[in-house]
Amino acid sequence: MPYHLRRWQPGDEPALAKYANNDRIWRNVRDSFPHPYTLDDAYQWIQLCEAEKQPTVFAIDVDGEAVGGVGIILQKDVFRKNAEIGYWLAEPFWGRGIMAEAVKEMTEYAFRHFEIHRIYAGVFEYNSASMRVLEKAGYAFEAILRKSVFKEEKLWNEHVYVKFREEKNSPDKG
Repeated sequence: MPYHLRRWQPGDEPALAKYANNDRIWRNVRDSFPHPYTLDDAYQWIQLCEAEKQPTVFAIDVDGEAVGGVGIILQKDVFRKNAEIGYWLAEPFWGRGIMAEAVKEMTEYAFRHFEIHRIYAGVFEYNSASMRVLEKAGYAFEAILRKSVFKEEKLWNEHVYVKFREEKNSPDKG
């Protein structure tokens, strides 16, 4: 199914509120992702995204409709060469390979446009579909952070996946 990444824009609010307001999505994302996800939340998100000079978040567009999102959070201080990637996709589009391709595209974009060396993602232990997305996008399993996530009144392990910037003259490359 064809998709493309684009900036979030005014007019995306109804689709964003419709698709993001889903328990099965909220269960797999940080609590800062609103739930329930209202039209007001969508308007606030679009305003925040419009203010970015160099975009770090994109809408996943299928047939002219925003059906998900992918983005990075640039880290600071001693972690400034790192970024965390996050993503979500509307449930009707799950299982079609869209997310792995969008993560791969976002990763390439991030390495091209930002001075980062490492992109990582944390996945809740029960989200095997997200782990497969990262593996298909070229990420490698790095670690399990035991009982580091508190979601739905329970402690969960977090599985960390990582992708490093490819160095042209890296000793690993021969």
